[in-house]
Amino acid sequence: MVSFTRRNFLAALATVTATLAAAPAAIAGGDVIGQFSFDSIDGGSIALSDYAGQPILLANTASLCAFTPQYDDLQALWEQYREAGLVVLAIPSDDFRQELGSDGEVRDFCAMNFGLDMPMSTITHVRGDDAHPLFDWLERRGVTPTWNFHKVLIGADGEILQDWPSAVNPMSRPIRSAVEAALAG
Repeated sequence: MVSFTRRNFLAALATVTATLAAAPAAIAGGDVIGQFSFDSIDGGSIALSDYAGQPILLANTASLCAFTPQYDDLQALWEQYREAGLVVLAIPSDDFRQELGSDGEVRDFCAMNFGLDMPMSTITHVRGDDAHPLFDWLERRGVTPTWNFHKVLIGADGEILQDWPSAVNPMSRPIRSAVEAALAG
């Protein structure tokens, strides 16, 4: 028979309470986001753990889409807020059949036409059975790109703050306001 003293009982209760209190944060927050990484279009990888504590704006992109001019505004958003801590991450995808044929073509197209220097992944699936694990994680939380240039803002704590459809420009007031609020904490 196990005998508990009041002190042992309180210590056990405190341990269980702390474990249960930490569990939702580990499941929903930054610990999960930090597990994801992408292959970089420039070689190497983009580990989201490198951006721990920073808000991240993700955009699934495509070079041959009517929304492709938004690359200019994604770059402008990156330039305006990166010193404050915002990360803008472009994720080229051919899931809507509007991306160029290779990573090299995408990289060259974006460099030549938009002068991008924000982080960019290789061509990546964002929907369906082959979706990148981050997009699978987003989908399980109700966020699924319905077209190219869908944007998702993830807070410094790893929580999904908001998402916007393709037609909402990256430099629009709603996105800049949400970014500023995320940066302010």
